[in-house]
Amino acid sequence: MAERYGGRDGGREAGRSRGRPGRPGTGRGRAPRRGAAPLTLAGRTLACTVSIAVLGASGFTWYEYRSLDDGMIKSTALSEAKKNAPPHLDKSVNLLLIGLDSRKDMDGNDLPKQFVEDELHAGSSEIGGYNTNALIVLHIPANGGKVTALSVPRDDYVQTVGADGRMHKIKEAYGIAKEAAEQKLSGKGLSKADLERQSREAGRSATIQTVQSFLDVPIDHFAEVNLIGFYDIAKAVEPIQVCLNHPVDDPIIARTATHEGGGTGLKLPAGISSLNAAQALSFVRQRHHLTNGDLDRTHRQQAFISSVEYRLKQQGILNDFGQMQKLFGVVKKDVVIDNEWNILDFAQQAPNLTGGNVEFNTLPIAGFKTVGGQEVNTVNPDLIKKIVRQLFNHEPAPAAPAPSGDAPTDPGPSPSAAASAPASPTGPPKAVVDVNAAAGAGAASNESKALAELGYQAGRIGDAPARTRATTVAYGTGAKSDAQQLATRYGVNATASGAVPAGRILLTLAVTRTPSPTAPSGAAASADPSADPAAGLPMQGPAVKAGGIPCVD
Repeated sequence: MAERYGGRDGGREAGRSRGRPGRPGTGRGRAPRRGAAPLTLAGRTLACTVSIAVLGASGFTWYEYRSLDDGMIKSTALSEAKKNAPPHLDKSVNLLLIGLDSRKDMDGNDLPKQFVEDELHAGSSEIGGYNTNALIVLHIPANGGKVTALSVPRDDYVQTVGADGRMHKIKEAYGIAKEAAEQKLSGKGLSKADLERQSREAGRSATIQTVQSFLDVPIDHFAEVNLIGFYDIAKAVEPIQVCLNHPVDDPIIARTATHEGGGTGLKLPAGISSLNAAQALSFVRQRHHLTNGDLDRTHRQQAFISSVEYRLKQQGILNDFGQMQKLFGVVKKDVVIDNEWNILDFAQQAPNLTGGNVEFNTLPIAGFKTVGGQEVNTVNPDLIKKIVRQLFNHEPAPAAPAPSGDAPTDPGPSPSAAASAPASPTGPPKAVVDVNAAAGAGAASNESKALAELGYQAGRIGDAPARTRATTVAYGTGAKSDAQQLATRYGVNATASGAVPAGRILLTLAVTRTPSPTAPSGAAASADPSADPAAGLPMQGPAVKAGGIPCVD
């Protein structure tokens, strides 16, 4: 279950398989391991901001706010990142949630072995690392409206900023910078705790700068949460309801000399389940036995945040002084925020976080390749920046460029389809798409028309078996590239099929899968401020919408 780390203490790993995140270690300390941390960070931070916003509307006094603000762990890492940040185009706020996967507490001590291994089934407590396995940017509009949340896949292969300036998985920027800082500080006579705290500041700064550069947006505030933080907040609000599209069984496989082990022990039926804190951790950590591995786990993180926020609001926890004191105690112990974050000011900007007016999307990848024995996600930086610009600034969707960078060496049965933007309708005609839909020929016809707007040629339409449970994209000779782009629209893989004629694609829509709408024209988008800015953009799988208990894989 634990993952192997090589070389860097800062979290770089060797020989990891595609789509496998690290396990969050949780112990009474503060550092998480790979899967848990992500959720931790995201869940905790979102819960924290949600709680603050609701309290503001509930008549709590300035004293309570001040007490919370004064008790928070503050970081100065944002100051360096702001020096070279992209310019702001308006008064919106971009908040970066960092889910740190580490098995160390804030002072650099190992998390308790018994807690990590026996209670959480999170692998060996001796395996460390400082990977950021969850990176979520929340864009809060200046004048209210829908909050846009974007998850950055942890294995995206990007150029780091503030670390060593080289190409790495984006999650590794923190650990690389932290290790370099430790080497510089090691001869200054610092205590172990001070060395840990100061070197982590370098890790946070590098993470913020790398995300800013990759997305081309400024980060105004950040919050970092680790595995133990996630566990503590889940404990404070349990039971937590989650929903699965399919039943899951993720047995634990022991680590041996020839197998690194894996599994969370999670076993749940399809539909809604109520989880305790340990089960919630397994829910967000699972990556084995999921079609899209890490990418599906990212959707789990998003769904968990939505479920926690929904529970806080529906159960009245945010209006219960005793419960809020308990929650605040956890926040002050486990969350790190930037020292420029004014809790009172933010409370006035964040009400939408508590009203379910948040939509989570996952930025697309372009494929996979192996670098230094590690599987990485290849990405198209130009396309990523255009997508973010479209979402955050609500600009008309630009025609996406062809994917750049190296092509995947051998995507094979990869955990996710290669993602790139559909060709502009004004470009060369794309492949012919035949559409069958479990919801009937009417649904197939509507989808065929939507695809035609994206440049695909309309083909035959028909019914799919009523019990079709998964959307599929199959292609014939010569249509692979177009099929991969189309598969991105539905969050599935494209597969070659000898039964599909050359130059054609067969799209089979499950009745439970709702395809993304096409992007409006520039004029229409500008005229209609309520239009969904994410419509038609090539995201990695379907959006996860807050305001309830969303079902995910």
